[in-house]
Amino acid sequence: MEVFGELRGRPVACISITDGVCSAEILTLGATLRALRVPDRNGRMTDVVLGFDTVEDYVNQSCYIGATVGPAANRIAGARCTVGGRTLALDRNDGENCLHSGSAGLNTALWTVEAVAENAVTLGCTHPDGAGGIPGPMRVEVTYRLAGGALGVEYRAVSECDTICNLTNHSYFNLNGHRAGSIEDHRIRINAAAFTPTDAQSIPTGEIRPVDGTAMDLRQLRRIGDALAQGDEQLTLARGYDHNFVLEAAACGAEADEYSAEAVGDRSGIVLRLATDRPGVQFYTGNYLPEGLRGKGGAVYGPRAGCCLETQAYPDAPHHAGFPSIALPAGATWESRTVFGFSVY
Repeated sequence: MEVFGELRGRPVACISITDGVCSAEILTLGATLRALRVPDRNGRMTDVVLGFDTVEDYVNQSCYIGATVGPAANRIAGARCTVGGRTLALDRNDGENCLHSGSAGLNTALWTVEAVAENAVTLGCTHPDGAGGIPGPMRVEVTYRLAGGALGVEYRAVSECDTICNLTNHSYFNLNGHRAGSIEDHRIRINAAAFTPTDAQSIPTGEIRPVDGTAMDLRQLRRIGDALAQGDEQLTLARGYDHNFVLEAAACGAEADEYSAEAVGDRSGIVLRLATDRPGVQFYTGNYLPEGLRGKGGAVYGPRAGCCLETQAYPDAPHHAGFPSIALPAGATWESRTVFGFSVY
């Protein structure tokens, strides 16, 4: 464990873990995955997630790079919803809407190290009652665990009040290496026969639409750039993919026979296979990463420099009765697990 910097006069730690081959770095700021190194087809260790070199860079960026986001990930329309008969006025930080729990989300918190081992670390924090308009207090723990070439991310949350909970990780992956440029030559597959279309503000309409005959049909490996080039209204509205896919499989583990999603680096030969117990995955192609964003090690990022696979419940769930609920009753335990497994071809 090393000191990475300071936030509000308090140290930010960087914890390194390894399974003997792969390694990762996790920051206590935002329970952020800063680095993830896996071997490419030639055995070269390749850092496949975007990140920064200083606390200030993390604080000043608005793209949630690598962070644990919540308590309520993704968008909630009008920054209002009802839970337990109580109407919540949430933080408006995305036009009139709430995105990733607003300015006081978990990505801004300084987490504590609860447990650490060679291949795993558990971080914890308490989201205060009313922060961003979300009831609490809510105790949240996230465990990062490396084993057999796979990174598991395990979540646990308990609230003292009826509230909303939908946690995810917001890492941007570039399987050719974090400084390799566009991910448009990556190939992607998502095991989803339906998705939730959105309006011009990226708010779901409430429809669960089949992917057949649309640019959202990613059930077979496709080059991302080819998929983006399709004339599709949904891609035009979001400037690319920023959509929730309704997952077919609920497998969770690197050994699972069926994966929820798969991505392939064209130059590195690195294959990412995603397994999760969550009902959806938000596939985001880094449409709003700013040009000339300075990353770690002198890298320069921009639009399409990485893509996200955010496992979660559907966006704006409180407003759509047909979506899986994100309500968390007082005293109940919320748990979830996602595994990012790596191999080469």
